[in-house]
Amino acid sequence: MSNISFPYPSWYIILCVLLGIAYAVLLYTRSGTFKEQTWLYWVLGIARAALVSMLAMLLLSPQIKSLLTETKKPIIVLAQDNSESVQSNMSEEEKTAFERDYKQLQTDLEQDYEVKTYSFGNEVRENMDFTYTDKVSNISQMLNTVYDQYSNQNLGAMILATDGIYNEGSNPIYAGTKLAAPIYTVALGDTTPQKDVFVKRVFHNKISYLGDKFSIQVDIAAQNCAGANTALVVKKVGGGKAQTFPIKIDKNNYFTTKEIILDADVAGVQRFLVSVNKVEGEVSSANNNKEIFIDILDARQKILILADSPHPDLSAIKSSMEKNKNYEVEVKYASSSTINIPAYDFVIMHQLPSIKYPANTILSAIKNNKKPVLYIVGSQTDIPKLNSSQNMVQISGNTTNTNNVQATIAQNFSLYKVDPMIESALPKFSPVVAPFGEFTEGANTSVLAYQRIGKVDTKYPLIVFGETNGAKSGLIAAENIWKWKLFDYLENKNHDIFEELLSKCIQYLSLKEDKRKFRVSLDKNIFKENEQLIFDAELYNQSYELINEPDAGMSIKDESGKEYNFTFDKVGNAYRLNAGLLNIGNYTYKATTFSNGEALTYNGQFSIRPIQLELFETTADHTLLKLLSDKYGGSMVTPSNITSLSTSIKNKGNVKPVIYESTKTRSIINLRWILFILLGILTLEWFLRRYFGNY
Repeated sequence: MSNISFPYPSWYIILCVLLGIAYAVLLYTRSGTFKEQTWLYWVLGIARAALVSMLAMLLLSPQIKSLLTETKKPIIVLAQDNSESVQSNMSEEEKTAFERDYKQLQTDLEQDYEVKTYSFGNEVRENMDFTYTDKVSNISQMLNTVYDQYSNQNLGAMILATDGIYNEGSNPIYAGTKLAAPIYTVALGDTTPQKDVFVKRVFHNKISYLGDKFSIQVDIAAQNCAGANTALVVKKVGGGKAQTFPIKIDKNNYFTTKEIILDADVAGVQRFLVSVNKVEGEVSSANNNKEIFIDILDARQKILILADSPHPDLSAIKSSMEKNKNYEVEVKYASSSTINIPAYDFVIMHQLPSIKYPANTILSAIKNNKKPVLYIVGSQTDIPKLNSSQNMVQISGNTTNTNNVQATIAQNFSLYKVDPMIESALPKFSPVVAPFGEFTEGANTSVLAYQRIGKVDTKYPLIVFGETNGAKSGLIAAENIWKWKLFDYLENKNHDIFEELLSKCIQYLSLKEDKRKFRVSLDKNIFKENEQLIFDAELYNQSYELINEPDAGMSIKDESGKEYNFTFDKVGNAYRLNAGLLNIGNYTYKATTFSNGEALTYNGQFSIRPIQLELFETTADHTLLKLLSDKYGGSMVTPSNITSLSTSIKNKGNVKPVIYESTKTRSIINLRWILFILLGILTLEWFLRRYFGNY
C-alpha cells in the first residue's frame, strides 16, 4: 500500500494545475496556431498544461510512502554433539541410522521453518558434523551461541542431540542463558554403567627444576568393579624405571587418591604415563591411561669463585650461595691448571689479579666470553692491574696500606630494590679492610654502598656495579666480608641480612640479558593437541631496531626425525607463524634468517599433549537432558523417535511465522518513471507539432 504526501498545504496542487492551464492557454491562444484543427489544438494544450503542472508539483517535493509487509518463518536450530564420547556406545549401524533420521528431520522442518544447523564440541561450528572427533564437550557454549545469535529473532525451538556429558563450560542447567524457546533433546549414548576403572585426574605442577623432586596426585575411580585388584603404574615415556602401586577395589563406586614422588633428573619437557591396569571384564581400557607433561627447567647457574689463596671470605660466600638451589658453586685457586672459564656462568675474582697471579689468561677468557664478574679487592690484589681490567673504580695512592671501613647505602641506587633491613643494618656491621688511597668512580656506574672511614662518610665506592667489555661487572673494594656474616648472626641469630645482600648482588650480575638479534617466542612450551601453534619472531639490526626485511623460516622436527618446514609471515616490524595443529609428542624447532650477511638461528622445543577428557566419562547423562528440556518447555526423545519432533513442534502451536511491517518513504522526484512520463509528454507534443508543420 502506497500514498503520496506533500510537505505544503494540499491547495497548492490547485495552483500548480492552474499554472499549467494558464501557461497552455497563453501559448496556444496568442499564436492562433492549430485553431482550425480543434482536436489537435486541445491535445497540444492539454499536454503542455499537464507538463507544466507536473513540473510545478515536483517543486513542492512530494513524497510517496509505501507500507512493506514481510513474513518470516520461525527459526529452528539443530545442534549436534560431535565429541568422542557420543560414539563410544554406538555401533556403526546406529550411527548411520541416527545420521539418516537427523537429516530427514531437517528436511521435514525446512518445509515450514527456517532451519539452522550446528555442531559443537571443541567449539561451535555451523553445519552438522557426524565425525565425532572433538576432544571436549561444551553444551553451555552451544546454548550461549544460540542465545547470542537468535535471541532477538523469531526463534521457534532448539533441538539438541547429545549424550548429556560435558567436560568444559558450566552446567547447562544452571547456565545464565535464558532462551525464550523450547529445547527438545535427543538422548544419545548409553546410561548403563559398565565395568570400568580409570584415571580420573592427575594434578601436577607444569614446571619443576632440575635436581628437585616433585609430586603428582592421581585420582583413580572405578565402577562396578568391587573385589577386583589392579595397580597404578607411573613411568617416564622413553625410559626410566616404572613405579607400581597395588590397588584393591572394595566397592562398586570406588575412588581413591595416590601421591607419587618423582625425580626431575633430566632437563627439558618430560612426558610421563600414568595408568591403571585393566581389570577382568572391563569393556574398554581407553581411559585407563593419562599422559602428563612437565617442563624440567635447568635454571642452575655454575658459579666459579676464583681466589689468589685460601681466605675466610671464600667459605662465607660459598655457604651462603649454596642455599640457593639454582646455584652450583665451585671454589678454585689461581694456581690451578684446570680453569675453564667458558664452562661457568659467573665468576667471582677474590683478590685477583694479584701480584703473584696476574691471571692474564683468565681475564682474557672472561673478556672474550663476556662473562659477568665480581671483583673482591684485598691486600693481595695487584691494584694497577685491577685498574686496567675494569672501568668501575680507579684506585690510586699508597695502596700497600689499608683502612677499616664500614658501609653506607647510597640513596640514589636504582638497579634493584634494597631491603630496608639491609639499609638500616649494614652501616652497623663490623668494619672490613679496604686499600688506602683515592677511589675514583667510573662513568656509567651505580654505587650500592660508599665507605665510611671512622665517623666520616666518604664518596669512595665500596660496592659498585657497571659494565665491562659488554658484560655486567661488580666490585667490592674490601676484604674480610666474612665478618659481616658473623656479625649478622651475633645480632640476629641468623645470616638473613648478609645472605640477602650477597644474593641480590649476584642475582643482578648473573642475570642473563638476551642480546640475540634474532629471537623466537612461544607463549608456552606445552600445548593441547587441539591448540594452534603460534610463533612470534623479532629481528634487530646493528642499532637494535626492529626490522623484518629479510625472509625468515622455521624447521620443526618430531621425535622420529621428520621435519616440517614453514615460512614466517611479516607482521608490522616483526614476524609471525601459525604452524597449525601437530600430532602428540615432543618437538624441537630451528628458526633461521639472514641479516647483514650473517646467518642467524634460534633453537627451542615444545610438546603436544593429548586431550583425554572424553575418555574419562562415557556413561550418558539423560537425566540432565530431561531437566534441560523441562526447564525450557520442550521434551526428550530417543534417537529412534527423532523424526517425530517435527510433528511435536507443529502440534505445540506456539511456533508461528512473524509478520513484519515497515514504512518506506521516498521523494517522487527520484522515481525513474516520473522522468519517463515527462519525456513522453514532451515527445508527444514535439512530434505532433512537427508532423503538422509548426516547426
